[in-house]
Amino acid sequence: MAEPNENEFLDDIETAAAEEAEAADELIDIDAEVAAADELDAVKAERDEYKDRFMRALADAENARKRADKDRREAENYGGSKLARDLLPVYDNLKRALEAISDEQRDTNAAFIEGIELTQRELVNVFAKHGITLISPAVGDRFDPQQHEAMFEAPVPGTKAGDIIQVSAEGFMLHDRLLRPAQVGVSSMAG
Repeated sequence: MAEPNENEFLDDIETAAAEEAEAADELIDIDAEVAAADELDAVKAERDEYKDRFMRALADAENARKRADKDRREAENYGGSKLARDLLPVYDNLKRALEAISDEQRDTNAAFIEGIELTQRELVNVFAKHGITLISPAVGDRFDPQQHEAMFEAPVPGTKAGDIIQVSAEGFMLHDRLLRPAQVGVSSMAG
């Protein structure tokens, strides 16, 4: 066998050094890739956190909009309930005034009485325009605690317990809410 010469030996060293440098470069490239992947994962986690915050903020904004719409509708429908409640005695007084008029007074004061009736009708029209409806039970109707207030109970022959025997005052609803229950007398007859 021939002995390696010095040039071959140097070539082998250079080749080994080049291979070692290449391996080191590959390690550096792998470290760089690992660092880039870690950075990418961190950026993705941050993105996901921002996306989650955005979705929550969007849901909060939608909920706030719905609450505001509901509050606006409630204010629109029920905001005038105090004024409406204060006007109910005006209706009651007009009704009582009309019920107290005798036939003789109707003949002599027809125009005046017609004015009172027109005023009462206009008040009822304004009520209706604003969602206020009349609860007007009749004698013989069943007592409904959701719409009626029992002012008294009395045993009246020919009636059943829970029948309305007298209407003291009509009630009113404001849209779907009770503004004032109708005030009634109720039969307490057993069986």
